[in-house]
Amino acid sequence: MPDRLQQMSKSKKIIFVASVDWAFMSHRLPLALAVRDKGFEVLVYAVQEGKLKEKIESYGFTFRPLPTTRSGTNLLRELNVVRFLYKEYRREKPLIVHQITVKPVTYGSLACRFLKIPLVVNALTGLGFLFINKDRNRIKYNIIKKIFDFGFKNRKMHFILQNHDDMKMVLKFKHVSQDRVHLIKGSGVDLQEFEFQPGPSGDVIQILFLARMLWDKGLKEFVTAAERLKKVYGDKVRFVLAGGADYGNKAGVPREVLEQWNREGNVTWIDHQKDVKKHITESHIVCLPSYREGLPKALIEACAIGRPIVTTDVPGCREVVEHGVNGFLVPLYDDIELSERLSQLINNESLRNQMGVAGRIKAEKEFSVEDVVRKTFDIYNSVLG
Repeated sequence: MPDRLQQMSKSKKIIFVASVDWAFMSHRLPLALAVRDKGFEVLVYAVQEGKLKEKIESYGFTFRPLPTTRSGTNLLRELNVVRFLYKEYRREKPLIVHQITVKPVTYGSLACRFLKIPLVVNALTGLGFLFINKDRNRIKYNIIKKIFDFGFKNRKMHFILQNHDDMKMVLKFKHVSQDRVHLIKGSGVDLQEFEFQPGPSGDVIQILFLARMLWDKGLKEFVTAAERLKKVYGDKVRFVLAGGADYGNKAGVPREVLEQWNREGNVTWIDHQKDVKKHITESHIVCLPSYREGLPKALIEACAIGRPIVTTDVPGCREVVEHGVNGFLVPLYDDIELSERLSQLINNESLRNQMGVAGRIKAEKEFSVEDVVRKTFDIYNSVLG
């Protein structure tokens, strides 16, 4: 197929709409750079939470802050985001609008509803707190579903999902057809930067929890398992929480709770860490007992470096781990099974090494960032061609 992106790039624009600036930088920068290198003008819209405007614009992109907060619930303010995006899309006349995560997809789909944009890509990267707890948030869930049913009535709209479970859920919405739904597993990992490394030496086994400090990442289960295993292994094991407290998320763990855990000594919280690679490399096992994911970037990075993984048998996580091959899948909320699987790896260096190699092979086959960019370009080209 001819590369329509290259042929049509002169004076053409692509708009990326992300939830927050730091999420765009951590997950979408390689894709945006690849589109820029095709000759496109790249515009990035996001909540300016990380104060990354200058950094984003250093790549030659245009950055415009969204007039809201990530956790905004004020109805009038949120409606203003729809109005803002509608005006921006109408003024900029982009060839492609690429909207990422539930909130940008919700507002952006409404803004696109009455505009003739050649291609709208909705990347639903996990279906979020509301969808995890939809039985407890039935009214809000039904409102979002009705918005989706209205906003998705657009034949130029395509959808990217990161796991098969989310694909099935999106296909239940009105006006979403199979031919416009695509599976791309995550945002990819740079296999050269995250090269394979043998497990660390030393007598202390380190188990790493690498994620934002959210209850629905399985923090309660991880800390409970750590408390149980510290009684068995003492100082021979170290449980590390690497991730920032997220006050913009309803599932955020309060800082005082994290600091209390530090004082109790079963886990060590080291807050947000920029050098993710260093912490994975220094750990023997990576653990994420999450309640639901799109496709967790930390786990595919752990695969690439060659670390065995213990995670939950839920959407997103089971896309990364083959049970018994490159890690273990445990039942949701089951801290006892979590403890047992971690103990199995703590006691078996040979198994850790075997699973680490299998994880690297899986990363090379399924999770390279080049593959993610290529598959996304295939969507762009298939519509624009």
